[in-house]
Amino acid sequence: MRITLALILSTLCAPAAAWAQSDTTVLFIGNSFTYGHGSPVRFYRSDTVTDLNNTGIGGVPALFKSFTDQIGSDYDVYVETQPGSGLEFHLENRLGTIGRRAWDAVVMHGQSTLDFEDPGNPDKLVDTSGRIAEFLHASNPAVEVHLMATWSRADQTYRPEGAWAGQPIDAMAKEVRAGYDQAAQASAAITSVVPVGEAWNRAMEAGVADSNPYDGIEFGTVSLWTYDYYHASTYGYYLEALVVFGRLTGRDPRSLGDHECSAFELGLSRQETTALQQVAFDTLVSADGLTPAPFVLDNPASLARCVG
Repeated sequence: MRITLALILSTLCAPAAAWAQSDTTVLFIGNSFTYGHGSPVRFYRSDTVTDLNNTGIGGVPALFKSFTDQIGSDYDVYVETQPGSGLEFHLENRLGTIGRRAWDAVVMHGQSTLDFEDPGNPDKLVDTSGRIAEFLHASNPAVEVHLMATWSRADQTYRPEGAWAGQPIDAMAKEVRAGYDQAAQASAAITSVVPVGEAWNRAMEAGVADSNPYDGIEFGTVSLWTYDYYHASTYGYYLEALVVFGRLTGRDPRSLGDHECSAFELGLSRQETTALQQVAFDTLVSADGLTPAPFVLDNPASLARCVG
C-alpha cells in the first residue's frame, strides 16, 4: 500500500514536461562552434538535450532549449557534433545517426574557414549542405533546414599567417556569410541562413564587444572569443544561441529579459545580457528585412524561477 501511494504521489508531482510529448524536434549538426569549446557552455545543462554521440554535450543547443523553456515552448533538442570537422564529415560518417528519425528543424554549419585546404572557398559547403538537406527532406519533406553562418576568427585576422590577415575584423564573417548564402540559393531544401557572424560584427560595431583581443579588452566591453582567439567565449556562444532562438522561434530575443536564467547561471551581468539580446534582435531585423511586429515581448524571466 505504501509503495502504491508513493508511486501515485511521485507521478502527480512530476513536471508535466517530463511526460508530455514535445511539439517540435530540433537537431543541431556541427563542430566545436556548436558544442561550446573553450567555455562552460560546453557541458551546460547537458541533461536537457540529447547528445546523439553520447559525449555529454550541452552547448549552444542547451542554451536554445533553456530559452524556449522560459517562453513556454516545447522543443525536444538533439545534438550531433564532431570537433574540427566540416559537413563532409557528417555526410560521410553520421547519416545513420542523423537519419534515426524525421526532424522538424535542423541547424547546421560547416568548418569555420569554409574549407580547410582552401579558406574562403564555399564550394565544399555548397555541395555537402545541399546533400545533407536533401537527405533530411527524404524523411520529412516539411523539415526546416537552417544553415548557421559563423564568425570572424581573430587568429585568422590578426596573425600574419591567417587567411584574412590584414583585413578588417568583419571581413571573414562577411565572406563566410556570402558562402552560406550561395549554399542556400543552390538548394531548395535549405530554409534560411542564421546570421551569427553578422551578430558578432554588430556587437563589435556597437561597442558591446571588443574587436581585437590581442591588444587587450577595452573597458566596458566583452570578448566574444575565448583564450585561443578562435572559438567563442561564454558571451560569444550566448549571442550565437540568441540569434538561433530568434530565427527558429520567431520571437524577439529581448523578450527573455535581463533576468534570463542561463545568463544568470553563466555569470553574465544584467547589462551584458540586455546588450547581447539587443544585438541579436537588431541583427535579425537588419539581416532579413524583418520588423519588430512579428515579435511579442514577454515579462522578464524571474531569478526565483532560475534557482528555485
